[in-house]
Amino acid sequence: MTLRVLFYVQHLLGVGHVKRSATLARALCKKGAQVTVAMGGFPVALADFGSARVEQLPPVRAADMTFKTLLDESDQPVTEDWWEKRREAVLRLGQTTKPDVVLIEHYPFGRRAFRSEIEPLLDSFDGQAKVASSVRDVLVARNDPGKNRKIADMVLCRFDRILVHGDAKVIPFEATFPDARKFQDRVHYTGYIADTAGDPGSEENAPEGNRPQRKNILVSTGGGAVGESLLRAAIDAARKMEPDSCQWRLLAGENLNQGVFDSLRQQAPAHVVVERARPDFPALLRKADLSISQGGYNTVMDVISAGCRNLIVPFAEGGESEQAFRAACFEKRGLVKLFPKEPVSGRRLAELALQILAKPRPPGSAGLDMNGAARSAELIFELSEVPV
Repeated sequence: MTLRVLFYVQHLLGVGHVKRSATLARALCKKGAQVTVAMGGFPVALADFGSARVEQLPPVRAADMTFKTLLDESDQPVTEDWWEKRREAVLRLGQTTKPDVVLIEHYPFGRRAFRSEIEPLLDSFDGQAKVASSVRDVLVARNDPGKNRKIADMVLCRFDRILVHGDAKVIPFEATFPDARKFQDRVHYTGYIADTAGDPGSEENAPEGNRPQRKNILVSTGGGAVGESLLRAAIDAARKMEPDSCQWRLLAGENLNQGVFDSLRQQAPAHVVVERARPDFPALLRKADLSISQGGYNTVMDVISAGCRNLIVPFAEGGESEQAFRAACFEKRGLVKLFPKEPVSGRRLAELALQILAKPRPPGSAGLDMNGAARSAELIFELSEVPV
């Protein structure tokens, strides 16, 4: 008997949720599951779902960091008619897939705007499918106890298992969601999900002593929607360092406005390459002498896996607390260097880059469990009771 999994994935601004979900989908397929992905956001070029079947729902994205306005594929605010068509598409997909397990990314800890289609989907199975949530290690801090209680009640009512993609010894889930204590028996830590793409035998992994004296500095901003300020600061930092000492490569995510991308390329000096994000990012990290990045889940896992010197500049606007919290926890373990709590400037980036380059490389994963994708797949098979 083949395990059938319906994986609901909805991203709104960044691409981290989708890339992590893609890694998990590949692990499920590798273990023998038949995976159907209900893709609710716009397609992400760098998300490789492997042999999973991706069904594109009418796509939607957030207009900005407030997440208050949702836009359809025509960049128009979604309407009630749009919601009705989406709901019908989701229910149709559930009926045709007939899953043994419904896996929902991030919900009910986020994506509450989509409750009007997720709840009817779960109702439609009438207990015939197990339900699990796939959620990252750290949530954005909420100061609304009432909402947290409702989320906990929903878990107890609807979900058989909560897969937390982290390690309780590093960051317990209740550190950012205290009400998790109410459903502790349903929480399963999977370890961290890291993308292992790249050829470990390539020249990108040459021993540091065999590399040229010119240092490679890699700057990345995830999906790019909120990365402009860091990229501009990096160009300024590159101007303040000796051109012959460093080669800079700036990776602008696919969601960075094309006009902004073009202006960055025009402003970049000769020793700075500006290009779009690449699928071989993990391999580039292994080649890099220093990574400067924001602190999203995927990027931090890639940086730690590569054992790369690093500087994490968390995105913290609009009440976003997740990246700074995670980076601070990993800094205590000596795995990352967190940018100080001060405005990001080219001068300060250059100073810190020189300081970090003078230090040894960090100790890689240093005992962290980075096998989260495979362990998640095992837990989903275990939940379904379908033999492997």
